[in-house]
Amino acid sequence: MSISIHQWADLDEQQRGKLLHRPAVSQDDAIRGGVERIIAAVRAHGDTALTDLTRKYDAADIAEFRVSAAKIAAASDHLNSKQLDALDLAIANVRKFHQQQGLTPVCVETLPGVRCERIGQPIDSVGLYVPAGTAPLPSAAIMLAVPALLAKCPRVILCTPPRPDGSANPAVLVAASRAGVAEIYTLGGAQAIAAMAYGTRSIPKVLKIFGPGNAWVTSAKSIVSTDPAGAAIDMPAGPSEVLVIGDVNASAEFVAADLLSQAEHGPDSQVIFITPDASLAAAVADEVKAQLKELTRAETANAALHNSRIIVTADLDTAISISNRYAPEHLILQIDNPRSALPQVRNAGSIFLGRWTPESVGDYCSGTNHVLPTYGYAATYSGLGVEQYMRHMTVQEVSREGLQNLGDAVMTLADLEGLAAHHAAVSRRLGSKP
Repeated sequence: MSISIHQWADLDEQQRGKLLHRPAVSQDDAIRGGVERIIAAVRAHGDTALTDLTRKYDAADIAEFRVSAAKIAAASDHLNSKQLDALDLAIANVRKFHQQQGLTPVCVETLPGVRCERIGQPIDSVGLYVPAGTAPLPSAAIMLAVPALLAKCPRVILCTPPRPDGSANPAVLVAASRAGVAEIYTLGGAQAIAAMAYGTRSIPKVLKIFGPGNAWVTSAKSIVSTDPAGAAIDMPAGPSEVLVIGDVNASAEFVAADLLSQAEHGPDSQVIFITPDASLAAAVADEVKAQLKELTRAETANAALHNSRIIVTADLDTAISISNRYAPEHLILQIDNPRSALPQVRNAGSIFLGRWTPESVGDYCSGTNHVLPTYGYAATYSGLGVEQYMRHMTVQEVSREGLQNLGDAVMTLADLEGLAAHHAAVSRRLGSKP
């Protein structure tokens, strides 16, 4: 099919909102009921439910969910040297970038004798979810595992859907193991999220769950994160999306290739192109149609194009304002001097500058993390980094001199709030009556 073209200036506010509506969100109510039933089954019946659900959704009979060390070691035999080298390069670059992320403890003397600190500790147990769906994603294993290991989480487990023969994809096993994960389970979908959130005989309960997935996985993560007995989650990360902004000098060929690279992820993906150049819009639509015929996953990409758009605006400023409103997972600025436009961008998961920066490099091995917020949550969430695998504590240490310097203000504020015991905790130390 041909991707539809819309003139932004011709639309009223309601039409504009509908144009930017994500397809997966509209299915949330229907999906949520099914996910809740899956979670309830896992909580009530544990491994028995996991076996039944795996047979139903993955067409696989699995007696043992954990992948043995021998099978993990043998997985590399299924990959050639070029593939192994590419995985190693991705791991090295992602590790190099994430090692530089700010985890240095903070220590400040706010007054003489009053020392305040912020220190970090890794989360005790984390679960990583690597989707498979219609395509295995060893890159996701790398993106999830590297920061978890850099944070030094004591227990890291990984779940990934089985193939029909019950085995995990060998590339996922190699990527995860080379990144440092040894505890891997062949389990997918909402049932994997439920198992990690609540625990079963085979699957350990974790404190926080990480990783992208389809609308069912995203819904499951949302549900367990609101249950005190469940698990925290990294972010709402569901079907992939990209928004490309192009000016008169943008390459229609490159733009179309970027749009299709996300459309092929799944039928519930969404791609958007925004430009002030109507002729470029038409050229991109033609390129999408032509390039689609060359794809091995043309059927999947074509389904995603039903929910995708090309929008023509009056100028680039309007294009960027629309992007900020949409808050895309991936934003590509294929414009002249893209770095000069960067300060205008407020909401995006990851940004790709210039005609030589396809979104694909971020997906695999530039070094940035490709686990990013979708559904518009890029307006309030950040992409995955080492810090999300940690929790931070503040520390204060006050000497007698420090308490003398600080005490009067503390007692005054305690009195202002009518909290006499707060006042007394200071006054008794300073030798005066409450």
